Amino acid sequence: MDPGPLRDALTVLAGVATGALSGLFGVGGAVISTPAIRALGASALVAVGTTLPSIIPGAASGTARYVREHLIDWRVVAWTAPLGIIAAVAGSILSRVVPGEGHLLMLLTAGLLGFSAWRMYTSGRAADEAEARTTGPARADPESDAEVAPVAPFGTTSAEVAPVRFAAVGLVAGLLSGLLGVGGGIVMVPGFTQVARVPIKEAIATSLACVALFAVPGTVTHALLGDIDWRFALLLAVGVVPGARLGAALTVRTSDRRLRTVVALFLGLTAVLYAGGELVALVR
Repeated sequence: MDPGPLRDALTVLAGVATGALSGLFGVGGAVISTPAIRALGASALVAVGTTLPSIIPGAASGTARYVREHLIDWRVVAWTAPLGIIAAVAGSILSRVVPGEGHLLMLLTAGLLGFSAWRMYTSGRAADEAEARTTGPARADPESDAEVAPVAPFGTTSAEVAPVRFAAVGLVAGLLSGLLGVGGGIVMVPGFTQVARVPIKEAIATSLACVALFAVPGTVTHALLGDIDWRFALLLAVGVVPGARLGAALTVRTSDRRLRTVVALFLGLTAVLYAGGELVALVR
């Protein structure tokens, strides 16, 4: 599509959707904005680079809302971010080396999304079954007529998990943030919930804080490489900020179990759309 008012309006709408998903799922939102601007005429490499600067304001806006709700685990951010930032720069540089003119990168994104969705959905079901077996219904105290509340299952806290695990999550997330322009949240949200059993809302909030940090060096690197269309980037940013605040508000109000299922389904659907779009592009 040629540049003009219609394309600009559609780009802003894509930014609103990007921001909403950023705040709601903690994934940076580029899983929507990247294919959106591809459909609006951006090349694969430019789409990867252009989404990163638009991630920053949305992630910052959603993070601000989560700070007020005390949902961000700053210890996890401190363990995850440093190596992730370095990896984001490396991934940005590698994006120009991977063959396939960006199409293989997009297919890799689809595969990663599909795997993340499957892992989150299956681990969520296993956690629900384990909780049901552990807690069970309330039972009567044999020495009194009062009922005893079920015992909650033991949960690992971030302080009990080796920092190297979070550093490893940050390394993979940062690398893919720079390489694929997806913010890294698609790795961190399932990584935090599975590696450390971080509750889903805290995982989303903490991931979004890291996403904002990862996007900065990736943006600088892609800008130096000439991979950013600033018209697309600025128009996306216009829609991202209000969308991110809306998404964060919805997350705060949604139950953990429902949120985990919705996140998994969202990632799976996005994987199908990503793969389908890029396979069609390769065939052409």
